[in-house]
Amino acid sequence: MLVLITYDVNTQTAAGRKRLRKVAKECTNYGQRVQNSVFECQMDATKCRQVKDILEKIIDKEVDSLRFYYLGNNYKNKVEHIGAHPGFDVTETLIL
Repeated sequence: MLVLITYDVNTQTAAGRKRLRKVAKECTNYGQRVQNSVFECQMDATKCRQVKDILEKIIDKEVDSLRFYYLGNNYKNKVEHIGAHPGFDVTETLIL
């Protein structure tokens, strides 16, 4: 299923900036960055729970937030992109 992970990390302190880097780095392990704090991740429910647990341990719930949007397997007709930097299909093989 396609899961959209978004986050807002308070960066007013050095600790907040460190949390932001950790959250972003962790998200890059599981999906494609489509905007600064938005990742599209193709994963099953088990992997999603694991990622959610990892990210919850990184953030400070008093000042930061995470959002998970579960778009399911029929997401292609639910996502529309307009503008620069079109993404790639997260289900296809990526060759670097």
